[in-house]
Amino acid sequence: MSMPIANPSTSSTGPTKTENKMKLVNNYFDGLPVTKKQIFLYAIIVLAYFFEQLDNNNFSFIAPALIKSWGIQKSQIAQITSLYFFGMTLGGISGGIISDIIGRRKTFLGAILIFSSMSVLNGFTNNLTVFMITRALTGFGIFCMMVVSVAYIAEMTPGESRGKWQSITAAGGFCAMPVIGFIARAIIPMGPEAWRIIFYIGGIGFIGFFLGLKYLIESPRWLVAKGRVAEAEKVVEELSGVAVDLSEAAKNVSKKESVREQFVGMFSGKYLKRTIVLLLIGIPMNIGNFTTSGWMPTLLNGNGFTLEQSLTIGTAFMLGGPVGLFLSSFVSDKGGRKIPYGIGTLCWMALTVIFATLGNHYVTIMIVAFLLNAFAMGVGFIAMAYLPEHYPTKMRNTSVGFVNAAQRLGVSAAQLFIPVVMVSFGFRGLFMGIAGLYLFSALVVLIWGERTGGKSLEEVV
Repeated sequence: MSMPIANPSTSSTGPTKTENKMKLVNNYFDGLPVTKKQIFLYAIIVLAYFFEQLDNNNFSFIAPALIKSWGIQKSQIAQITSLYFFGMTLGGISGGIISDIIGRRKTFLGAILIFSSMSVLNGFTNNLTVFMITRALTGFGIFCMMVVSVAYIAEMTPGESRGKWQSITAAGGFCAMPVIGFIARAIIPMGPEAWRIIFYIGGIGFIGFFLGLKYLIESPRWLVAKGRVAEAEKVVEELSGVAVDLSEAAKNVSKKESVREQFVGMFSGKYLKRTIVLLLIGIPMNIGNFTTSGWMPTLLNGNGFTLEQSLTIGTAFMLGGPVGLFLSSFVSDKGGRKIPYGIGTLCWMALTVIFATLGNHYVTIMIVAFLLNAFAMGVGFIAMAYLPEHYPTKMRNTSVGFVNAAQRLGVSAAQLFIPVVMVSFGFRGLFMGIAGLYLFSALVVLIWGERTGGKSLEEVV
């Protein structure tokens, strides 16, 4: 009987015979080819990403129409956006903790239910306070799902191609970005209340919920952490077609620490530097990124472009997202992850400077907007693969959730100042400041960032 050869960098020690069946002692999926069954699971994640991104990006198009429809001010748009990112902050923290307790699958499905339901409620309400609350809950569900799905893909994929599959799944799901742009461009000009239809469309996320309910499989790493080794081996065999022995992998599972112990651990010993570096990279980068994507049509509309032109430029911006994600899949696992991360951020910074200085050149600004988001999303998902590789399994999900939540909290706080900065320094000054944030992040990752790409998650200590 021929057996596949595991990657020598894993803990594989060769085949063993258990209950008359040959098993390969292996570290989960490491060293094994990605199968059609795994790709099918990635496709469910893609679908969930798609619906999530419909809800995540719709408000940037809706905001200019909401200002006219309800007669609200930009400062109130800033409050809505700030609360949305505060909801994301709570979702990021909760997603990691909850998924460690009840599993990746249940947390993932619950998050889809939350953001899809809240999107529909956003469309029905006529009360600004209710709108703010439901928008915050949308952010909670969206980022809870994002944190869990990134961890899930990392745990269900060979270490050799983890970054590649993170980027490919994101590229498919983030096709929703241009789709919501085209939908908004077609629907919002139809009437003063037409923006509500965009929120109703968010309800189709229930499709992803029911597909996940039927087909999504629990992470074998979570199962092993819970002492359910036999179930984990069945999951790996079902997906890879290879009977594996996870007894060695199970020995590497550290005793589960309390949430408090995990938080203390993040800021202790060697993890202190890792956490500080990740926060110094991620907070400025996310402030710049989400200010650009969340405010673009509104800022352009206030900078001399018509509503229709602003929506069209916003749609071109969204089109760049899936393109950047797809292209980043070819470089994400190179240079220990940090090199494409840092260089990509420098290119992003340069494009932001160009965008700031273009004035009202409609076609040119549309092209640069496309490139801006291509680099934003490409770099963003290299960052998504990079972050979990800094913490061991015993504290990974909680740590990733905390770092992501801290980044979103920074974005939430920054949103309240965007109208003030715009009035004081103008469109050009705002985006030159954003370029400065990207430069800072790039220098931090290139100087102090660790090389992590291509390693097994179990090698992280």
